[in-house]
Amino acid sequence: MARSLRVSVRNAKFQQWETLLRNRTKRHRAGSFLVQGVRPITLAVEHGWTVQELLYDADRPRLSAWAEGLLDAPHTERAAVAADLMAELGDKDGEAPELLAQVAIPKRRLSQLAVRPGWLGLVIDRPAGPGNVGSLIRSADAFGADAVIVTGRNAADPYDPKAVRASTGSLFAVPVVNAASAHEVVEWAAKQDHKPAVVGTDEHGEKALSDHDLTGAVLLVVGNETEGMSKAWHDLADAVARIPMSPKAASSLNAANAGTVALYETARQRAEAEAR
Repeated sequence: MARSLRVSVRNAKFQQWETLLRNRTKRHRAGSFLVQGVRPITLAVEHGWTVQELLYDADRPRLSAWAEGLLDAPHTERAAVAADLMAELGDKDGEAPELLAQVAIPKRRLSQLAVRPGWLGLVIDRPAGPGNVGSLIRSADAFGADAVIVTGRNAADPYDPKAVRASTGSLFAVPVVNAASAHEVVEWAAKQDHKPAVVGTDEHGEKALSDHDLTGAVLLVVGNETEGMSKAWHDLADAVARIPMSPKAASSLNAANAGTVALYETARQRAEAEAR
C-alpha cells in the first residue's frame, strides 16, 4: 500500500472531516461528504462515484482484504487515522470502523433527468428528517424508481450521514436531485416528451391509490412528515390519492412508510400489466 498521510490528533485535517459530517453548508461548499459502512462504500465505488480520500484505522493490526483492495486502487488519497479519531468519525459506539470514504457530491440537475415510457420518479416534499430521506431512497431503489427528487429550500440533506446510512447504499444507485419548489418540478415535467402523471399522496385523497393507473410514466409525491404535501403540490398534482387504512388506526403512516407503500403499489400494478 502506498504511503499515507498520518492523522493522530484533532488537527485541521480531522476538523475538516468532522465538518463534512456535522455542517450541511460547509459540506456542500466543499462538494464532498463522508461515507460510513462496508456496503455504502462498496456501492459508491461500484457505481463510479468519485472517491477523493480513503481513511483507514492506523491502529488496526490487520485490515480486511476488502479494505486493502480499495486502498490499493491508484489515484486515491489515503489517510492513516488513529483508532479513537476513526471511532468519532464513524459515529458508532465501540470499535472504530476500518475504513471511511470521502466522496464527491455529484452536480446533478433536474434538467438532466429524461423521462421515458414507464419512468418512475419519487418526490419527497420538504422532508425534515434525513433518516426518512435515506429510507425513501432505499425504497425507491428496491421498487425500481428511476430518480428521487427532494423539494424545498430547507429540506433535509440526502448527504447528511443519517440519510446516507438509512439508504444503505441506495443513494449511490438512484439519481437524487434537489429542486427548490413544486413549480420547478412541474415545469420540468411538462417539457418531457413522455410527460409523467403527477400523483400526490394524502390521507384525504379522493380515490384510493390502487384505483389510479400507475403503469405509465409517473411522478409520486410524498409530503412532509408533519404537514403532508404543500398547497402547491395539491394544486399542481394531476391527482391526489389516499392509502386506505384501518378505521381503528390511531395514527396515519409516516412519510417513509407512505412512500414505500406507494412505490410498492406502483410496482405491483406494473408487474400485473407485464404478466397479462
